[in-house]
Amino acid sequence: MLDKPKGVLFDLDGTLLDTARDLGNALNWVLQQHKMPSCAFSVYRNIASDGSQGLLEIGFGDRLADYDVESLKALFLERYEKEICVDTVSFNGIKELLARLDKDNIPWGIVTNKPQWLTELLLPHFDEFAQCQVVISGDTLEKRKPHPLPLIHAANAMNIDPADCWYIGDAKRDIDAAKAANMFSVVANYGYIGPEHRSDSWNADLYIDQPQAILAHL
Repeated sequence: MLDKPKGVLFDLDGTLLDTARDLGNALNWVLQQHKMPSCAFSVYRNIASDGSQGLLEIGFGDRLADYDVESLKALFLERYEKEICVDTVSFNGIKELLARLDKDNIPWGIVTNKPQWLTELLLPHFDEFAQCQVVISGDTLEKRKPHPLPLIHAANAMNIDPADCWYIGDAKRDIDAAKAANMFSVVANYGYIGPEHRSDSWNADLYIDQPQAILAHL
């Protein structure tokens, strides 16, 4: 039996929220403006955690070099901002997991690489985040994941030793950051992870296939 965490931190996209369709919708809108073919959900889903750069790379492919990438990013973000929560939902089991953490008085927070202005636009759409203790975005501090600073900062904000905190994420940078912060690392296999990511090689402390799996350790 694993030791019960004194605090839990989560990645956002691909861990708490399934944002892939809204991100993909923004990508396809940009592609449409440039007379490029749309990108299928099955293609962009596992790239969703990589932000605008990764999505534009998968959408434009070799043609990306023909464009001003910063202008494309600006277009993408403008569109995403307008429709940031049309198809976005929390993953099945997240509401139950957060409710249990709240019930057990286990503080929890969010550490994401998503820009702060987008994070702040998105979170209020979800009542289950009401008891979130801390939110650290990709531009909150001078470093972002895979650097451990955002995770350590979040743990300190909750008055918890990082060694007593769990971090749950769906990307290698999440696990690298957790290990560097001396936190217990958990891979959300239900997130944006494809076979090409080889998550079994990340050397995480725990792998879960659904959020409810955490409940057994509380």
